[in-house]
Amino acid sequence: MRFAYTIPMQMPSRKAVVLSHVAFEDLGSLEAPLRARGFQIESLVAASARFPLPQTEACELLIVLGGPIGVYDQEEYPFLKDEIACIRARLQARRPILGICLGAQLMAAALDTRVYPGERGAEIGWAPLQPAPNQQPPEWFAPLLADGLKVFHWHGDTFDLPDGAVPLAGTERYANQAFAVGDCALALQFHPEVSAAGLESWYVGHACELHHAGISAAYLRSQANLYGAALEAAAARFWNQWLDKFF
Repeated sequence: MRFAYTIPMQMPSRKAVVLSHVAFEDLGSLEAPLRARGFQIESLVAASARFPLPQTEACELLIVLGGPIGVYDQEEYPFLKDEIACIRARLQARRPILGICLGAQLMAAALDTRVYPGERGAEIGWAPLQPAPNQQPPEWFAPLLADGLKVFHWHGDTFDLPDGAVPLAGTERYANQAFAVGDCALALQFHPEVSAAGLESWYVGHACELHHAGISAAYLRSQANLYGAALEAAAARFWNQWLDKFF
């Protein structure tokens, strides 16, 4: 007697390389959709990485996360020069890359545009995005522009829109909150990856900044409890639709 059997389907092997700057600013809600697509995730601390990094050229996706330093702090933190060169090479190769907060600012610098302290002060907390004027937002970005949705912001710097980049969103305080370059590069000044629980580590890690800004962790926590679940749901749709473009 013959027995029929099926060979289980295997997810394709892919690699995502993550450049981080502080441990608690991590992939957050982006990790699960990456794992579901069969990604192996290699995390590197940018400050101690030995550039150049061959894996950032060979990987299917490069992700550059946030951190509490500025693009213009290169004398204090020389690795930033190498990190910008790494990002520039990825952009020139037109391979998928995502930058969040500092990662978005580093992408802007790699595209030879100005990154500087925001003239309207730090933007810390929850606020809605506004679609960029005179632009039809891509369908995959639409979940983050839903009526009533507030996303999380934590930045003091901003940037000019790079030449050739497509603006996607702004806020009342800062016009440039997201841009795309071609079909492969996405820069997000805000933080779609966060959760109310995950932000607890941020309040501790950035305690000094909160103190100097006169913002209480208790206030941010109350806002996260109000808006965090909706952001997680919207971000799940956004991540999956954006990743569907490539994988």
